[in-house]
Amino acid sequence: MGARKRLRSEKTKEARKSLYIAKLNNCPTSPRKMRLVADMIRGENVEIALHVLEHSPQQAAGRMRKLLLSAIANWQAKNEGVRLEDSNLFIETVMVDGGRVLKRVRPAPQGRAFRIRKRSNHVTLTLGSRVQSIES
Repeated sequence: MGARKRLRSEKTKEARKSLYIAKLNNCPTSPRKMRLVADMIRGENVEIALHVLEHSPQQAAGRMRKLLLSAIANWQAKNEGVRLEDSNLFIETVMVDGGRVLKRVRPAPQGRAFRIRKRSNHVTLTLGSRVQSIES
């Protein structure tokens, strides 16, 4: 590997150490329904987001809550000895992309068939930390 590629790869590895990401692939919920839940928590504090997801009636909220708990666990694995309450974590980005589509056929009148598309999605959640500035 050349020197430039090695330096660039080391730089990206250092940048990834400060990223706290969790991914959920092929979630059997339509992307449109999952985006409604993602919009509720985008930019919120982690404690508030967990509370909102816990009391939300949507089925996608349960899956999103589990994903958020996974991202918090990833943060704790990289920051041992730091309390969660002191870190001031918030949800930086939530991206919901379309996943694979299962195509099924439903019988219709007069010998025809209608196509059913069972959609899935991929969710990527990134946590960030709001650093409190100490004014003296």
